[in-house]
Amino acid sequence: MRSLLKYLQNYKKEAVIGPLFKMLEASFELLVPVVMAHIIDIGIQNQDRGYVWKMCLLMVFLGVLGLCCSLTAQYFAAKAALGFAAELRSDLYRHINRFSYHELDRAGMAALVTRMTSDVNQVQNGVNLVLRLFLRSPFIVVGAVFMAFTISKKMTLIFLGAILLLSVVIFLIVRTTLPIYRRVQQILDVVVRRVRENYVGARVVRAFSRQQDEARQFEKTTGDLKKTQLLAGRISAMMNPLTYALVNGAIVLILMMGSREVYKGSVTQGEMTALVNYMMQILLALVALANLIVTVTRALASAVRVEDVFAMEVTMTDEGNERQKAKKGSPKVAFRHVTFSYDQAQAPSLSDISFEAYPGETIGIIGGTGSGKTTLVSLIPRFYDCQSGQVEVDGNNTRSYPFAQLRKKIGMVPQKAVLFAGTIRQNLAWGKEDASEEAMLQALKTAQALEFVEKKPEGLDTAVAPGGRNFSGGQRQRLTIARALAAAPEILILDDSASALDFATDAALRRAIRENTKGMTVFIVSQRASAVQTADKILVLDDGRLAGQGSHKELFQNCEVYREICLSQLSKEEVTAYE
Repeated sequence: MRSLLKYLQNYKKEAVIGPLFKMLEASFELLVPVVMAHIIDIGIQNQDRGYVWKMCLLMVFLGVLGLCCSLTAQYFAAKAALGFAAELRSDLYRHINRFSYHELDRAGMAALVTRMTSDVNQVQNGVNLVLRLFLRSPFIVVGAVFMAFTISKKMTLIFLGAILLLSVVIFLIVRTTLPIYRRVQQILDVVVRRVRENYVGARVVRAFSRQQDEARQFEKTTGDLKKTQLLAGRISAMMNPLTYALVNGAIVLILMMGSREVYKGSVTQGEMTALVNYMMQILLALVALANLIVTVTRALASAVRVEDVFAMEVTMTDEGNERQKAKKGSPKVAFRHVTFSYDQAQAPSLSDISFEAYPGETIGIIGGTGSGKTTLVSLIPRFYDCQSGQVEVDGNNTRSYPFAQLRKKIGMVPQKAVLFAGTIRQNLAWGKEDASEEAMLQALKTAQALEFVEKKPEGLDTAVAPGGRNFSGGQRQRLTIARALAAAPEILILDDSASALDFATDAALRRAIRENTKGMTVFIVSQRASAVQTADKILVLDDGRLAGQGSHKELFQNCEVYREICLSQLSKEEVTAYE
C-alpha cells in the first residue's frame, strides 16, 4: 500500500484538510460532555434557567460547527480518494498497455480486469475512510481519556483497561480476516473469468447444450465466493458485539466506582454523566475504527494485488530506440535462424526458422494445427521476442525499432475478427486516422465488403455493436481486412482471416489483394492449400520447423508434408492448375 501513496501527491491539500476538519469536529464533540456537566452541576443544581438555556445554545452551536466541519472533511476526503483512484487506475492501465504478450499470457485477462476495477475500487474506499476516520477515532479515544483524567485519575484506569482489551480484539480480528479477504479477491478473478468465457463463448455453450453444466460451475464458483465472504463477514461481525460488550462492561464499572466517588463528594453528578458520555464516545469511535479496519483490511488485500501488477516487469520495451531507415536492397522481412518458446513451454514453438520476403511478394504460410503459423507472424510486429536468432524488417532488427514505427508498417488481421463499438468509418480509421473516404471505399472493395456496406442505409456511418455482433462472421472478417488495408501498410498479414468466407468470396478476395496491393509484402496464413498455392513463396511448417519453402510446384514435388496437405484437400486438376 505504501508504494501506492504517491498517487496522493497531487491531492496533498485535500489529504490534509480532510483529516484536519475531522479532528476539529472531534474537538467540538469532546466539549459537549463538559457543557452537559456544567448544565447539571451549575444550571440545574442552582435552578438557573438562563444558564441552562445559554449552555443548551452553546451545545447546539458546537453541533452545527461539528456538522460543518464534518461536511467539509467529507468533501475533501472524497475528492482526494477519487483523484487518487483516477490516477492509480490510469497509471495501472498505462502499465498494462506496456505489457508484451508474455506478461498478458502470464497474468491472465480476467485477473487484470478484476484488479483494474474491483481492486482499485476497494483501495479507493480504503483511502476515503482513512482520510475521514483514521485520525478522528484515535483522537476521540485519546481526547476522551485525557478529559476523563482531568475529572478523575482513578476512573481513568477503567478507560485505559477497556482500550487495551479493545485493541487486542481488533488486532486479532484483523489478523484473521486479512488473508481471507485476499482469498475473496482471488475467487473474484475466477468469477470474472467464467463470466467472460461464457459471454464470449455463448454460441458454443448453446451449440453443445452445456448451459446447465456451465451454470453449475458458475454456481459452484460463486458458492465458494459466498462461503469465503460469509466467513470473513462472520469474523468481522464479531467486532461490534465484542466492542459493545467491553465498553458497556466498562460503563458498569464506571457507574459502580463513580457512585462511591459521588457519595464521597470527589466527583459531581455532572462529571459522572460526562464520564459515561466519554466512554460512549470511545465506544462509537472504536466501532467506527473497527468498521474502518475491516474496510482497510480489504483495501490492503486489494492494494497488494494491484502492486503485484506494477511489480511485473515489462520484458519488451522500445526505450532508447530511434527511428530506423530502410536499408537499400534488403528484404522486407527476414527471419535469421529464429527459435521461439512460450513461457513455461516444454518445447520450442518455432525452431531455426530462416526465410526472406521481398517487397511486392506474397508469402503463403501453411501447416497443420499447432505447427506455429500464428506464432511466426506474431514475431514480425514484435508481439513477442524470439529467444535466439533475429527478425528483420527493412534490414533492421525489429528490436531496434520504436513500436509505433514498426507497427505502422504492418497491417495485422488476426484469426479472430475484432471490431469496436462505434461506426464502420471509425473502425476503418483505426490504422490511419486521416484516411480519406475514397481510401476506405477502396479498402472495402478489395476486402469484398463494399457490397454489403453500400446496402446499409447509413453506409460508412453504420453503427457497429460491441464486438461487431450485428454483423455475420464473414462480414466481420472482411471489415477487419478492410481496416488493415485502409492504413496502406507496407506489410499485410492475413492470419487465417478468411476462414468464415465461402470459396468463391475467398478466391475473389485473394485476387483483389494480388491486384490492388502492388509493392506490398503480403503474408497469408491458412490451412487451405487453395489459399496459398498462388503465392510467390510458400512456407510449410511442421511442428515448429520449416519443412520446406518455395513455389507450389517446387513444394509439391519436393516436400512430403506439403504434398500430403494438397492431396487431402485438392482435386488432381486443382493440384496441377498452378504447376
